[in-house]
Amino acid sequence: MKHILTLLIFSLVFISCKDKTSKASENTVETEEIKEIAYASFGEKIEADNAIEAKLMADTYKEMIVGDSLSTKMVAKVDEVCQAKGCWMKLDLGNDEEVMVKFKDYGFFMPKNIAGKEVVVNGKAFVSEVSVEEQRHYAEDAGKSDEEIAAITEPKRTYTFEADGVLLKEE
Repeated sequence: MKHILTLLIFSLVFISCKDKTSKASENTVETEEIKEIAYASFGEKIEADNAIEAKLMADTYKEMIVGDSLSTKMVAKVDEVCQAKGCWMKLDLGNDEEVMVKFKDYGFFMPKNIAGKEVVVNGKAFVSEVSVEEQRHYAEDAGKSDEEIAAITEPKRTYTFEADGVLLKEE
């Protein structure tokens, strides 16, 4: 009888230890699946949630006319950044379309080496017409050649975004 009781207690302890180990490994898997994305923040503090994809924003821009504006938040990939100060950036909207992003009240700048990285921008989207002089200024800031700058001869309808806050996805 003593041996049976000892064997029963030993078996219960062994089984209970096994369950705890199994549950611990399940929790580890869940923790690995729920990874938070780290962002560097610029300008006003914003959250990454509820940002629309760049391709959807491109459709919205197509429906807008010069003078329209829309408060929104979008996520997109950076195509280009001002190489003089980081005072503007161009984001990829897909289908060879870009949006020019400037920063509210010239209040903050972006790092110059973020081309290809993902950002979340919050602010106002609008359609504008950019003068020849302003296009040439941006081309100069971007380090374009004199020939490329001289080739700019007409005003251009552009998609513009005034960001009050930006999140830069860290890798």
